[in-house]
Amino acid sequence: MRNPAPGFEKHPNYRVDITPLTGTLIVKAGTRIIAESENAVEVTETRHRPVWYVPVTDLAQEAIRATATETYCPFKGNASYWSALTDSGEEITDAIWAYLAPYDECADIANYASFYTDKLDLFIDGELVNKDGPGWTDP
Repeated sequence: MRNPAPGFEKHPNYRVDITPLTGTLIVKAGTRIIAESENAVEVTETRHRPVWYVPVTDLAQEAIRATATETYCPFKGNASYWSALTDSGEEITDAIWAYLAPYDECADIANYASFYTDKLDLFIDGELVNKDGPGWTDP
């Protein structure tokens, strides 16, 4: 590996599983479609609620705005953020993130974006997913 994740060395039993999603994923900010994809993946991570990612090319570019926010994950790498814009012009800050150049173990989500489901509405085949948002599950 050229760019291994340091987190897996310290926590060898930690898992980040990336699975293709069958069906259509749609993300909305109010009534405005932010993303629509048939190429989404589900990411399940040790002790985290599942999250869904779509290729950044499936984001509605006119409905998002890059922010200066960055975060770091020792398993996935550095994340970049975008705000979502509603039809009424409201900006939902840092509602979308992506690992544009993740660590090798998570290379399958390079140039894929994910969403805070507590800020945006995410539907899989028309069904609204949990609004708790990403984060830790109870032990």
